[in-house]
Amino acid sequence: MNQDQAACAPPVIVARKLTRKFGNLEAVAGVDFQVQPNQCIGFLGPNGAGKTTLMRMIYSAIEKTSGELTVFGLTPMV
Repeated sequence: MNQDQAACAPPVIVARKLTRKFGNLEAVAGVDFQVQPNQCIGFLGPNGAGKTTLMRMIYSAIEKTSGELTVFGLTPMV
C-alpha cells in the first residue's frame, strides 16, 4: 500500500471512550485513539496503567466494559 492509498484507507484500530472495569477498579478509563494503515504505535505508562488490559481487549482475550472498539472494521468478540 502506498502513501496515497494509506491516506484514503479506513483506520486499522479505532477506540472511542473505551473502558474496562474489574469490580470497582477501572483498569482502562475512557481511552480514545486511532491507528492508521502503515502507522506504528506504542503504549507507554507505569505499571498498572492498563496497557496490557488494552491490548487484551484489542486481540479479543477480554471484553470491554463500555465504549467502542473496532479492529479492521470489526468488533472484537470474546
